[in-house]
Amino acid sequence: MDQQYKNILAPVDGSKATDPVLDKAIEVAKLNDTHLDILNVLEVNQFSDTYGGAVSGDVIYKLSEDVQTRLAELKKKALDAGVKSVDIHVRFGNPKPVIAREFPADHDTQLIIIGSTGLTAVERLMIGSVTNYVSRSAICDVLIVKPAELAKLNKK
Repeated sequence: MDQQYKNILAPVDGSKATDPVLDKAIEVAKLNDTHLDILNVLEVNQFSDTYGGAVSGDVIYKLSEDVQTRLAELKKKALDAGVKSVDIHVRFGNPKPVIAREFPADHDTQLIIIGSTGLTAVERLMIGSVTNYVSRSAICDVLIVKPAELAKLNKK
């Protein structure tokens, strides 16, 4: 029996995993003729460490505005590629529970398409831990997209 996914979630973070994740999400959304949600989770705590203390509302607003602009570009790419229904979302909080449980519960998500671990040690620590958590804890199916660099290595 074929699995028909009705709502697909593509969490993106602006890393180089964003494009392969979105490309796969577009492909699967078109195959299933379904809705695509593109989500960016902003972890405000990470900025307070970077900026040494409390982050002003102005910084958060600017950051959120930049993310909205980027997400609008990703939405346009998905629509131009033939996905009929696309929404973009920005949430604040810890990406792990937001991606794995909170957003999917709110939006009846049936499939999360997320990038695998990054290629550098830092990316593995940051992105990998979110992906590992989501793959273990999600309330729906998870599809992990491997970066092209890893796919090439696996073919040798």
